[in-house]
Amino acid sequence: MTRSAVTSERISFPGSNGELSGTLERPADGMLRGAAVFAHCFACGRNMLAASRIARYLAEQGIATLRFDFTGIGESEGAFEDTGLVSNADDIVAATDALAERALTATVLVGHSYGGAAAIAAADRLPSVTHIATLGAPFDVAHVIESIGVSREAIARDGRADFTLFGRPLVIGADFVEQASNDAQRQSLAHLAQSLLVLHSPSDAIVPYAEGEQIFLAAAGNKSFVSLDGIDHLATGDEAVERIGAIIAGWLPLARPHGVRAAPDNRPLPGTVRVRTDRGKFAQVVQSETHDWIADEPLELGGDDRGPTPYDHLLAALGTCTSMTISLYAARKGIPLDTVEIELEHGREHAADCTDCGDGDARIDVLDRSIRLHGELTAEQRERLMEIADRCPVHRTLENRIEIKTIEF
Repeated sequence: MTRSAVTSERISFPGSNGELSGTLERPADGMLRGAAVFAHCFACGRNMLAASRIARYLAEQGIATLRFDFTGIGESEGAFEDTGLVSNADDIVAATDALAERALTATVLVGHSYGGAAAIAAADRLPSVTHIATLGAPFDVAHVIESIGVSREAIARDGRADFTLFGRPLVIGADFVEQASNDAQRQSLAHLAQSLLVLHSPSDAIVPYAEGEQIFLAAAGNKSFVSLDGIDHLATGDEAVERIGAIIAGWLPLARPHGVRAAPDNRPLPGTVRVRTDRGKFAQVVQSETHDWIADEPLELGGDDRGPTPYDHLLAALGTCTSMTISLYAARKGIPLDTVEIELEHGREHAADCTDCGDGDARIDVLDRSIRLHGELTAEQRERLMEIADRCPVHRTLENRIEIKTIEF
């Protein structure tokens, strides 16, 4: 599947105890295959790497995904100490309502750790949701209390307990203990109408692997279990996110794409690029035969900064072509080149040797290109590779006389 460029929109919506803050990731070209809600891990927040990267990956696959902060977390209102499994499930329902208000029907829930338990608890209240994926989720909801080192006796005695997680001081209240009913969770799983995907890692040092197995065994209906060997509880690392995102996207029976993106038989022809205006003052959707991305202007120029600028694209064309040309030549000649780094900048300078300008103050466009070659190279090899840089096809095109022919179609 072709991966789409993604737009991110900050939204707020009413939750169980005040306004909730979220980020809605959408495919930039508008081609939708579904919509999802991502529920983050215990006290983590929507901007934790797993939440932000998996949501973005799903959006790249055409699944608009809302990741949000639970009550009392991040930018969401309310008191964290007054929350629990039931209130977090309420927040998930509120998130699906927020999608509905934006003409998006949530059919997928993805819950990380405690968020997975909350997704299961919310399932019977969400008739539009057909698929639930849990990542490192606990079956024993009260296990969370033990994992953060909080004493149940202290909560029973004082009605609350202080703890620190990810460097943040937090308070857990009696409501959390009261709502952490394993019997209720077992009932939710036994009557689960949605298809369930359980993702859990034997390497998970926070929520034991057996917890995922118990969720799978207790669940009714259509269910799948995937063992995530070598992935930690927080799913750190780009490879972990790619793997998890690909598993979830591959498991979903994604709807036929709908929206503005060109159908496969209406893609740009090989060697051509199509540009179309998008939302905002300057944003453009750019399409090639197999890729889609966004061009925009920065905020200080009135744009939304959703993608590289036109001059960024120009510099990228020269830089990527230069690096490819150098690397290809080195490979063919057996030169031990490891990597190439190129930095480029566009500017204008006075054309001191301009004889046809007339006003004496003409300027020419200048592209400054700095190349760094990595590898055990001799001085002669470095000199040769720098010469090869000027043979890049884009370089030659830019230095050639260019005629732009414009027609209306």
